[in-house]
Amino acid sequence: MYRQEGIGKKYLAALEKIKVNLEKLNEKMDVMIELRQATGKDIQPLPEAPLDVITLLNLPDHLRKTAVAMCRNGRATAEEIANQTNRARAMESSYLNQLVIMGYLKKQRKGKKTLFYIEKQ
Repeated sequence: MYRQEGIGKKYLAALEKIKVNLEKLNEKMDVMIELRQATGKDIQPLPEAPLDVITLLNLPDHLRKTAVAMCRNGRATAEEIANQTNRARAMESSYLNQLVIMGYLKKQRKGKKTLFYIEKQ
């Protein structure tokens, strides 16, 4: 009887891990769909990586400017980043979502606003 309970707990733990991973995949797919609709292009995700100097230097100029602004803020909305980069909010939103897909940033919904942030590793 005790052995069966142990096996049941293992299955529940495995199912919980699967659920968490599926939720992460769904979030990434939502971002990819949003970007595809906005740009009409497919964006290939890269493995998750921190925003270090080498990474920043390898980014295209338009994404680097957004990433540097994010490094200064740590946590910000697209509007806050747009104010710093002197670009349109919609443009910054697109760039921030590209950085999310690439694994450099994370995003979190707070009411009607979306906060972007760099996850400390």
